[in-house]
Amino acid sequence: MPVHIENLKGVAFLAYPETLAFLKAELKQRFGLGDNARFNCYGDIVCLEDIEGIFSSPDPERIAPQELPYWARTTLLKPFILHFNSIGEAAGALKGIQRNWAPYQYQSFRRASLIQDKLPYINLKPRKFPVEIPQSPIGVYTLIDDKTILASAVTSSFIPAGRIEFVEDHENPPSRAYLKIQESLTMAKLLFGVELPDENSRCFEAGACPGGWTWVLVNLGSKVYAVDRAELAPSLMSNPLVTFQAHDAFTLKPEDIGKCDWVFSDVICYPERLLEWVKVWIDSGLTKNMICTIKMQGEIDYDIVQQFAAIPDSRVVHLNYNKHELTWIHCEK
Repeated sequence: MPVHIENLKGVAFLAYPETLAFLKAELKQRFGLGDNARFNCYGDIVCLEDIEGIFSSPDPERIAPQELPYWARTTLLKPFILHFNSIGEAAGALKGIQRNWAPYQYQSFRRASLIQDKLPYINLKPRKFPVEIPQSPIGVYTLIDDKTILASAVTSSFIPAGRIEFVEDHENPPSRAYLKIQESLTMAKLLFGVELPDENSRCFEAGACPGGWTWVLVNLGSKVYAVDRAELAPSLMSNPLVTFQAHDAFTLKPEDIGKCDWVFSDVICYPERLLEWVKVWIDSGLTKNMICTIKMQGEIDYDIVQQFAAIPDSRVVHLNYNKHELTWIHCEK
């Protein structure tokens, strides 16, 4: 059989590892798909053929990013099936469509690796923070058998296969939460074009203990006003860039803290309380940039999540380093 492409209807969503159940649940709960909704799954990819009435536009390329599932690390907006006979044919067909392709594989790993070797190079290795993500189109493909690829040249993310990993520091950070703020700051720059905190920045972190986020911020050169009931790691408590206050951060008013370039929260609290707190900060006019983790307890209330997403200049995303939580990013122009 000669090489040929079969265009598919609808879109396909790629979940992060171990979050496929959350993605399926979101499609049912947030998008109102019933138990009889038909999903074709390939590993962590969920194909949804009938998208009529689900999004504001029937054209997948016109779907607003905030309409897409939070639990999808990237969306294949123009999915197709590629039938081929050899590794060279597969790579040639993909290169004939566009330059940049990232693999997601759940089977046929050796064959997929050989195909990737024949495609133009892209960086699939863990990155060192801070990192620049080129805003270049990048497709996603996966082998669904030895002679069949599911792919899309048009996707919703500039990150290869929608997932970024960082080179880890196993010695200095006081907690692994530092990876979460590295990723969220990278996303803030990618989504909103803002510059990262630097030596000219003043940051406020609520619930800072033991200091993973503060550690990242001071390593960027920022001054940090850190508030928590418990102290940070000793190295941070003695850092001249850190001002620490032992207090319940959510009971402090923005006027008590003063103007900040960035406000952060990774506090474990009910989403309703967090929403009330971020609105107070936005209304105060004392900050333009906020990053907060929306912690989920039990079944996810997408109504409250949508209220975060509806705040102007905001996006709700699920990060590679999130667990059962979402991240809200707010950056004013």
